[in-house]
Amino acid sequence: MIAVDTNTLVYAHRAESAFFVQAFECMKTLAEGNQPWGIPVSCLHEFLSVVTNRKVFRPPSTPEQAIAQIDAWRASPKADVLHSGSQHWRTLSELTRKAKLQGGQFHDARIAATCIENGVSELWTADRDFGASRP
Repeated sequence: MIAVDTNTLVYAHRAESAFFVQAFECMKTLAEGNQPWGIPVSCLHEFLSVVTNRKVFRPPSTPEQAIAQIDAWRASPKADVLHSGSQHWRTLSELTRKAKLQGGQFHDARIAATCIENGVSELWTADRDFGASRP
């Protein structure tokens, strides 16, 4: 399963982004493909927070636009919203100890723990903290 991080979602939604074309194509590939994919629920929350923020975008997306975008992604037959489960705390604790996490690293670790719990094999992100290559 492939998971998608917040930054990829934001870039795919905001046409003025320098990475819009790449991110949009990534999301289109997932939405129209046959491979299972998902979005960690915390990334959906963060997406809503970022794209509707007047300090980030002028004009920001309206809440209605942001929700409609999420609904469009979720309408893909192979899409799923990924939630933390009963092993989340154990997984997050192990990641914390192994990587000696602190401060702002916990948000990304929470995403990683959710992905691990849901059997994600690949995370599409532009976040250098994950060391990923997409979008």
